[in-house]
Amino acid sequence: MSEPTRVLIADDQALVRGSFRVLVESDPGLVVVGEAATGAEAVELVGRERPDVVLMDVRMPELDGIEATRRVSGSTRVLILTTFDLDEYVYAALRAGASGFLLKDTPPADLLAAVKVVAAGDALITPSVMRRLVAEFAGRPDQPPTHSLSGVTDRELDVLTLIARGLSNAEITQRLYLSMATVKTHIGRLLAKLHARDRAQLVIIAYESGLVRAAQREG
Repeated sequence: MSEPTRVLIADDQALVRGSFRVLVESDPGLVVVGEAATGAEAVELVGRERPDVVLMDVRMPELDGIEATRRVSGSTRVLILTTFDLDEYVYAALRAGASGFLLKDTPPADLLAAVKVVAAGDALITPSVMRRLVAEFAGRPDQPPTHSLSGVTDRELDVLTLIARGLSNAEITQRLYLSMATVKTHIGRLLAKLHARDRAQLVIIAYESGLVRAAQREG
């Protein structure tokens, strides 16, 4: 049998941490390796316990969840959980290296599935969050791009644009009339060329290169 996915829970409310622990450990494929009440504790525990996934609250004392995510994202995957459905948190969390963003009222089964998706190396951003990100960036005034897309082919740009708009791989295959294998190949090449760890980072690169705003204007 494979080893269970190791999960760290970071939230400043003991009741919330306890509830998440019970939920996570109800799945035989997951195990909680620690709890942190502050962002600083989360950073310390990540260094000591080496979890596969951190469930990270945004608002915590000493060090908030965004900064804690920035400090640990190179060594573990972070799934942001918050009661605050605000654009500034979504963008900041993803830019800090988070692999997913969910609200705390997400159904238990969906939260457990999200942990497994993130642990497997994929990114998870709910469609509603993605739509709001697209709307926010499309409405911003043009800014100098902070990422280069040089070396990316036209077809890869098509795929990247659709990823940034929140389409799944299956939806991309239908939109571009490609096979699933071909779409996955394009995504793999995008990850390599843009030095991105996962789909969430591709989304940020698409925004900060100006690709999303350009695509919005073109319809």
